[in-house]
Amino acid sequence: MIPIAIQQYLRRHRVPFERYAHARAVTAPELVEVLNVPGWRVAKSVIVKANRQPWIVVVPALASVDLHRVRDTLGVHTVRLATEPEFVDHFPGCEPGAEPPFGELYGLPVAVDETLSLNERVLFRAGSHEEALELRFQDFARLEWPLVASFIQPIAQERGKQDPYTSSLEDSGASA
Repeated sequence: MIPIAIQQYLRRHRVPFERYAHARAVTAPELVEVLNVPGWRVAKSVIVKANRQPWIVVVPALASVDLHRVRDTLGVHTVRLATEPEFVDHFPGCEPGAEPPFGELYGLPVAVDETLSLNERVLFRAGSHEEALELRFQDFARLEWPLVASFIQPIAQERGKQDPYTSSLEDSGASA
């Protein structure tokens, strides 16, 4: 179930949304499958630490975060994926792994991949592995004022490369 705090946040800001109950889906590809929608319509929240500051990076469900792009865009020296213990307390009432992209509600900055801005409507996890939210991208952008840039490495380009989810960038020699 979607936490009441998220529902109240959206209603308080007059953001219309639709709720979609679905079979339990823990991973983003599972969510795409159970919702039976194109992967580019489903967004996932990836929590990163940029110079020790947690960020919510929102990308299409079937893409991976390119940590080099995140580092360069944010202008920081270090970027890595946050560990669950580092961020779980930021999202009270939410199931781990179902973090919503609502940084204003949880006190975290938000960055969103520009490809999601091409969608009129986007589906998000909202604290639950058994229910999703759909809202207009423009309403999301008006609510969160996210940094919009290119943050993804498409799956087709990842084959044969190191998985960006298991790597970190710590002063890798590239200029920041």
